[in-house]
Amino acid sequence: MRPSGGYISRVSITSLVARPLLAGMFVYGGLDAVRNPAGKVPRAEKVAPDIADLVGIDADTEQLVQFNGLVQVVAGTTLALGILPRLSALALAGSLVPTTLAGHRFWEEEDDAARGQQTIQFLKNAAMLGGLLLVVEHG
Repeated sequence: MRPSGGYISRVSITSLVARPLLAGMFVYGGLDAVRNPAGKVPRAEKVAPDIADLVGIDADTEQLVQFNGLVQVVAGTTLALGILPRLSALALAGSLVPTTLAGHRFWEEEDDAARGQQTIQFLKNAAMLGGLLLVVEHG
């Protein structure tokens, strides 16, 4: 049976496995941001007001943290299910950049151990961004 678009879409086994693996951290982290934003607000204060001004949103940092978390939950879920994977990955990439810049500012850490941990988290997020960009390009 052909979809109404006149073509048959084939999804590889790799995509069926990789998408949920990539999406899982966003759903988990996004739920935490929606439910418990207060713990993320101090770090988010470093970037959230500038982003709000840039896009013309009048919201406090806690609301922005919750909104970002909601984007991650919705887009992570749709990516995991293969629903609009390119758009889902693009939304996740857009939410990951400010999250990374706010939450993993390794260059500001004075303690060597803390700097090391934040560097690892920053690079992990950069790797996740790379995976999202591959989904944006290839579906």
